[in-house]
This record gives sequence, structure tokens and C-alpha cells, in this order.
Amino acid sequence: MATVMAVSLLAGLATVGGALITLLWGGAAKRVLAWMLGLAAGAMLGVAGLDLLPSAWRLGGPWHLATGLVSGLGLVWLIGRRLEAGEKGDRLARVGYLVAAGIALHDLPEGIAIAAGYAAAPTLGWVIAVAIGFHNIPEGMAMAAPMLLGGQRAGRILSTAWLVSLVTPLGAGLGFLLVGISAHFIAYLLALAGGAMLYIALWELWPQGRREGSSLALRGGLAGLLLVLLLTLLE
Repeated sequence: MATVMAVSLLAGLATVGGALITLLWGGAAKRVLAWMLGLAAGAMLGVAGLDLLPSAWRLGGPWHLATGLVSGLGLVWLIGRRLEAGEKGDRLARVGYLVAAGIALHDLPEGIAIAAGYAAAPTLGWVIAVAIGFHNIPEGMAMAAPMLLGGQRAGRILSTAWLVSLVTPLGAGLGFLLVGISAHFIAYLLALAGGAMLYIALWELWPQGRREGSSLALRGGLAGLLLVLLLTLLE
């Protein structure tokens, strides 16, 4: 179990790596705002559409996909209402925290998947962890970009990424405790996370990016989508 927890923690820490990339490369310059928001939206759309929702369909079929999707949309809408703020910088920071919540929802079933794969064959557990780690890099970038552009300090961004990264080993621990966990339940969790990411990308990140510059947001969105597609093909 210790090995699985360590492996899942490393996969989760890729989120911190993605946040670091944004902090070192992005900056808060006005000219990169639209592009970075578009990149974050494209990455989250890619993760939801290419990974989470298809996996939910395979594991649980249309019912669990639909109920999880609606639950995720509603949950993030409620969280967004609680975090709502008036200032522009606050709005961007709020989007960043919504992204963090969506990633955390996503990482829980992924941690369970690492434990399940390791229980079947240790090599499989490692393969799943590496794939999840690759996906966590653009997710960390998607989380950090609006927080940075919303005026959040680097220390706060990294501490948030660190907390989110701990959800993956938490899921792995749950996976070991609940070895016989229902595939339908995992499908529901994946669809819930997918719904959360769709809401964040389409109703938070993308509109904000378009307000700052629609052509740059579109280019960033395509770059984020292509990045996730490339990582998916490399799995």
C-alpha cells in the first residue's frame, strides 16, 4: 500500500508542476491574459471530453454519465455562487478556485483507478499513474493561470496546488479500503468531475477570455485542447 500511496502522490504532484510552469512562464501581463484563459478552457474541455466522460460511459453507461454530469454542473454552479465577487481580479481568482475544485473532484476517482490497477498488476498501477501525471500538468496550468492573473500570490497558488495534489493519494487509499468498489460509482464520480470541468471551461474561463481578446482566447483554447489530445495519444 505504501508504494501505491507514493506513486499516486507523485502523479498528484504533477499538478504543482503545472502551476510552477505558469508561475515561471506566464506572468500577469495584460497581453497574455486572454491566451492563458483560453489555454485553461481548452485543457479542461479536452480532459472532460477526451478522458472523463468517455470513461464514465464505458464504466457505467448513459444513466451514470447523465446523473454525474448534471450533478457536476450543479455542484460547481453552487460553489461559484458562494465564491462570487465583484472586482475583476477577484473574478479571475474565483475562476482559479473553481478550477481547483474541479481538479480535486477529478483526482479522487483517478486515485481509486491507480489502486485498482496496482491490485490487478503492479505494472498497470504505474502505467495509470504516469498517464494521470501527464494529464495533471495542463490541469495545474489551468488552475494557476486565472489565480495568477487575478492577483493571487505565488505562495497561495502553490499551496492550493499542493492541497489539490493530495486528493490523488486520498483516492488511492480509498481504493485500497474499498477494493470491491462499484464500477458504476466510479463512473458517476468521473461524470461528476467531467460536468464540473465543462461548466468551468464554458461558463467561466471561456467568457472571461473572450472579454479580454477573442482571437487570442481561441488560439489559447486550441493549444490547450491539442496539448491534452497529445498527452491522451501518448498514454
